[in-house]
Amino acid sequence: MDSHVTLVQMLAARSARRGIFTLASGRQSDLYIDARLTTMSPDGLATIGPLALARIRARGWHADAVGGLTLGADPVSYAIAHASALAGTPIRAFTVRKEAKTHGTGKVIEGPFQAGDRVVVIEDVITTGGSALKAAEAIRAAGGVVVGVLAVVDREEGGREVIEAVGFDVESLATAREVVAAMK
Repeated sequence: MDSHVTLVQMLAARSARRGIFTLASGRQSDLYIDARLTTMSPDGLATIGPLALARIRARGWHADAVGGLTLGADPVSYAIAHASALAGTPIRAFTVRKEAKTHGTGKVIEGPFQAGDRVVVIEDVITTGGSALKAAEAIRAAGGVVVGVLAVVDREEGGREVIEAVGFDVESLATAREVVAAMK
């Protein structure tokens, strides 16, 4: 089966729920997608890593590293890094804290990120685009160059357009419309 179809089916079966929910953005929605229920599973990681790596390559994004705001971006970044190592073209993974540590080095970015890295910002679910832009801001402040934003799911609620308006290309592995269709 096609890895995109497999991912959409996993998201529909594991991650999508109907009801009344308040999203991280503060918005109300009758659809909640907790992508972590898919991205943190063994078969989810095994599907997402190669699929996301292929999409990054297809976009022509020559990345040294991938990462985004913890916690949603973390498993996706690690899956991509693992897939890239298996493919013989290693891409490092890192995580962006929501705020700097108050102890130790006070870092905002953890892991093998380096100033000058070309970076694909990772997001689990795009709603408003705020989390991806916060991560991009931290990456740029640390000397990184954002080459694109990759999300597991685009909720199709304007976040993609907000990110693109800032000048970043966006790629999503699935859309909310596809996930909802697979729920039926």
